[in-house]
Amino acid sequence: MSALLLDTHVWLWYAEGVAGRLKPGGVSRIEDALLTSRLHVSAVSAWEIGLLVAKNRITLSVPVKDWIQHATTLPGLRLRPLDWQAALESTLLPGVPHADPADRLLIAEARIGGYTLVTRDQKILDYGKTGHVNVLAA
Repeated sequence: MSALLLDTHVWLWYAEGVAGRLKPGGVSRIEDALLTSRLHVSAVSAWEIGLLVAKNRITLSVPVKDWIQHATTLPGLRLRPLDWQAALESTLLPGVPHADPADRLLIAEARIGGYTLVTRDQKILDYGKTGHVNVLAA
């Protein structure tokens, strides 16, 4: 089983305890990856959550800095910093990738790291069907 990279909304739902929004099979894969330290979250997702809070599009259970600090310390979870390879890869994605810059960065990170991207984003799932990135419907 490959390591997993969580899309921002999946990380948010899982960390906030609303895993019921996720498919049971997806939750099971996430928990298996946690137990074996093969669960990854991108720094891009921390940035994206910060933007969503700043724009009042989401409300967290605690202040955003505290939320990110707590949510990145879950045993078995690894935080991926954004590096130049993923930044560049996001501009060179084959086919017709997602137009959203954050999603392009996550796709690029999944491709470079050999991760399966866990998402409910239909555009990403459709892109995965083309064989350009491994995806798991959350």
